[in-house]
Amino acid sequence: MENVAQSPVQRNELWEQAAAKNGIDGLPSYTRSLLRITIPAVVTLAQRKQRLSSVLELQPGTIIQFEKSCQDMLELEVDNQHVAVGEAVKVGDKFGLRVTSIVLPEERFHPVPRSAITDDKTPEEESNPKSE
Repeated sequence: MENVAQSPVQRNELWEQAAAKNGIDGLPSYTRSLLRITIPAVVTLAQRKQRLSSVLELQPGTIIQFEKSCQDMLELEVDNQHVAVGEAVKVGDKFGLRVTSIVLPEERFHPVPRSAITDDKTPEEESNPKSE
């Protein structure tokens, strides 16, 4: 059997293919162990800024009104990353979230410096090319 070196990209592709084909069980054991890590998952019902004086006046029975409607979707954050949107549901006597859509990672566009677009020649250099 031939031993072929693989780049990290090739190995990642193989893992993804194995996961797609065999599910989690198809992943190498060291990769599966990463799936046991616990990370915080947070659903924020609503938020608002308040003056410190208002916060200091809080007492049992105080009602804080938020701008968000009861029908608005809730956001799910996992490890401080926005990952899904859903609606509040009641599960027995507990609160739950029915995920309605997954949020794709934001694409990040970086501006390309002008020097990378042109070949760094000034207008004078372009009009008077040097003969070689």
